Order: sequence, then structure tokens, then C-alpha cells
Amino acid sequence: MSSSQNLVKELTCVRCPLGCKVRIEYTEELEVIDVAGNKCPRGREYAIQEISDPHRILVTSVKVKNGKYPLASIKTTEAIPLRLFDEAMRIIEKLEIEAPVKMGDIIIENFLDTGANLIVTRSIERL
Repeated sequence: MSSSQNLVKELTCVRCPLGCKVRIEYTEELEVIDVAGNKCPRGREYAIQEISDPHRILVTSVKVKNGKYPLASIKTTEAIPLRLFDEAMRIIEKLEIEAPVKMGDIIIENFLDTGANLIVTRSIERL
């Protein structure tokens, strides 16, 4: 049952190809009142995480020393909390990796204690 104090958010779940339109009703204290529209349990989990601690895969680039290109694209292997992105970018902007690097090379394991690795997504040859 809705009250004027409850908040409602409508989301498109990205946890599977179904792309369910999920509606979550919750309180300001993040107590979940209702989740509707999801066709699998992952939709419910996604909606709850989106209101409490949203996660995203971080995609960016890093400087390459002695490489054919000055930058290599990188990403986290798993979604990490969005609240850590500023700290993550401060770390990444100070990084410089040495060429050659291969797609899939791990730059930092367990990045920011999230369980996700920071990996290279583009191979860069050495000059």
C-alpha cells in the first residue's frame, strides 16, 4: 500500500536480456515496500541495489609508456559501486603501464577491494 512518504523508482533491469521494466517502492530509509515488473529474481536484486548502492562497470583509459598508442582502454571485470568511481579515477589517472600490453592483462587485482580486476581491453604494441 502506498503512502505519501514512500518513494517510487522505475528502472529497466540490465541483469539479463529480458530488460524488464521494474518498479520499486521504498521508504526514505531504503526499506523496500514492493518490487514489481521483474520476470526473474535478478530484477528484484537489481532494483534493490539501484536504490541502495548502484554498481557499474568502470570503462576508461590508462597512459601507456613506450607504446604504439599513448592510451589503452581498460575496464573493471565486474560492476563496482558507483560511489567508488571518483576514488578509482584518482588512482587510474596516476597509472602508467609499460607496452606491450595484451587485451585481458590485469593491471590491478581486486581493485579497491571490490573483487573486480582492472584489465586492459585493447592490446598495445611496443614502439
